[in-house]
Amino acid sequence: MGLLTFSLNVTLDGCVDHQEGIADDETHALFTRLMDEAGAMLWGRVTYEMMEVYWPAVARGDVEAPPALREWAVKLETKPKYVVSSTRTDFPWTGSHHIAGDLREGVQKLKDATPAGVLLGSGRLATELDRLDLIDEYRLLVHPRIAGHGPKLYEGGLPGTRRLELVSADPLRNGAVAMHYRRAR
Repeated sequence: MGLLTFSLNVTLDGCVDHQEGIADDETHALFTRLMDEAGAMLWGRVTYEMMEVYWPAVARGDVEAPPALREWAVKLETKPKYVVSSTRTDFPWTGSHHIAGDLREGVQKLKDATPAGVLLGSGRLATELDRLDLIDEYRLLVHPRIAGHGPKLYEGGLPGTRRLELVSADPLRNGAVAMHYRRAR
């Protein structure tokens, strides 16, 4: 069984708005490595829709992009992508699969079938999966910014505090810190 790893950009005040982080070559290289290590990606519908309008075009070369972004896009194109949605059933992007029905059962099956692990990249979905006790690790890139607005990490709340064990904390040249935590069981 593979691990479910939640990975996201977050500011010091918990903002997970994708426009608030530092998007440079080092940041993209970090997320490319995380994706390389995982066997599949997992998103909610909103994140999938945000991604599908941009990254396939970058992978095809239809959009001008620096080498680090193009590398991410090309690798993402071939990576299996799983989407949780109760409102959409058609996911035409290459390698995309729909997870419908019981969330716990669907994600647990995905974990069981993916020995290399699953990389989760949706904040709202992470809240739901954490409520179901399915997240094993957290790989958060903490940016040296205070956004002063939302959306916020775990905005929907959790039924209880999650204790985590620090695996590593690696500062990047841009001032962000790559934090790796494991669930304390």
